[in-house]
Amino acid sequence: MRIKRLHKFMLMSFIGPLFLTFFIVIFLLLMQFLWKYIDELAGKGLSAGIIAELLLYTSTSLVPMALPLAILLASLMTFGNLGENYELTALKSAGISLQRIMSPLIILVAGISILAFFFSNNVMPYANLKMRALLYDIRQKRPAFQITEGIFYNGIDGYSIKVGRKDPRTNKLYNIKIYDHTAGKGNISVTTADSGLMKMTPDSNLIFILYSGYSYNELEDETRSRGHKTYPHRMDYFQQQELILSLSGFGFNRTDENLFKGGYQMMNLKQLSKARDSLNQDYELNRQVFYKDLLAVNYFRNDFVVRKKKEGDTVFLKNPPLTLKKFYPDSIYDTLPLPDKKLVISQALGLARTAQSYISSQKETFYNKIKRIRRHEIEWHRKFTLSFACLIFFFIGAPLGAIIRKGGLGMPVVISVLFFVVYYVISLIGEKMVRENLLPAAEGMWISSVILLPLGIYLTYKATTDSAILNLDTYSRFIRKIMVALKMEEENSNG
Repeated sequence: MRIKRLHKFMLMSFIGPLFLTFFIVIFLLLMQFLWKYIDELAGKGLSAGIIAELLLYTSTSLVPMALPLAILLASLMTFGNLGENYELTALKSAGISLQRIMSPLIILVAGISILAFFFSNNVMPYANLKMRALLYDIRQKRPAFQITEGIFYNGIDGYSIKVGRKDPRTNKLYNIKIYDHTAGKGNISVTTADSGLMKMTPDSNLIFILYSGYSYNELEDETRSRGHKTYPHRMDYFQQQELILSLSGFGFNRTDENLFKGGYQMMNLKQLSKARDSLNQDYELNRQVFYKDLLAVNYFRNDFVVRKKKEGDTVFLKNPPLTLKKFYPDSIYDTLPLPDKKLVISQALGLARTAQSYISSQKETFYNKIKRIRRHEIEWHRKFTLSFACLIFFFIGAPLGAIIRKGGLGMPVVISVLFFVVYYVISLIGEKMVRENLLPAAEGMWISSVILLPLGIYLTYKATTDSAILNLDTYSRFIRKIMVALKMEEENSNG
């Protein structure tokens, strides 16, 4: 019964900080996302529903990154609070080991890691698909139609509009100038009006109702010769005129999501494996074709010429018979006259340059193919590494919190951010080396886990043995002993 109460106490102490830190981390990462894309979101008149949908899918895609950091911070806070309030000392005095205290949380974090893997494999591709499609639609949407006083507005294709003054009470416009560039011939059509009204139609059209104005048009005279064209001027006065402009592109249109399903971030493990196998087969096929073409066309051409003497005449044989067992290019070259030697050297240099150009172009093609394969492999391993990071960070945070014995959001936040930055930087370095084909995908993606896992084991061992590895007094005493020993050695040498 006592153990069950202890397990319940540990779970309740851990779950609260876990939820708190998880939502804090999600919020911070979401603010980073908004800061990155604020220029593409602002000024487009997006509805609150579209913004909320984008934030929902973005938050979902950030879960695998936020969860390990939240577990690290929550474990540090939980065991730091227990150590600071001497509850951990009391539990150890009662004969309960640290492993026994940590056991319910180990089971909980292991379950969270398994759920995180299934989340990454099943939910993440769907969330990434929705987010990328929605973000693409937002990028394609033009900024909201808004004309500023005294400034030309060029947001409508083929038109440039300027309004001198706007009356906010009546929505009336004054001193209106509209330049029509739809013909692609410059300012050949201009409409001015003393005043007017502007309204939108349901079919994405903008209607200007203009009062007391003029329309100026330059007309090209086709009857003159081509070199002496004239441009007659035409001016029409109107009391009232309606001008209809199309606003296609200002509305928010949803793109077919099937266009984005081919991205590696929108695939689960099964789809990634299938796509990787297809890419490997395509790469191998292209490599074999390149190898054969390089040998057949550039290195060992089938149409080489053999010079042969026959009754004093020189005969050139194309595609020599198979009875020719050996081929001696030097001997054949020596029998050629000087002009033919120069021609042969010139042709050889041309073929060499062609081969070099062919190799350079194919090198870039193969590099892009390998890069695409590596991206699929990176995404395949990421679904495992992010889940495994939950366990690693728990075995770093829990013993570290028991050692430093500091709760709250002060010291735990600093240490958590430090460890997470180290993990993230190592992960980025490994991922970059995989993308550049310097390391296999398994080594590059798991290098951060391999480095931090021994640290977690070491900290757990030190916390179990009550080692004060972060106690400043321990290090200061050690330094003082070294200083005393050095001083005594110096006195003995002087004496």
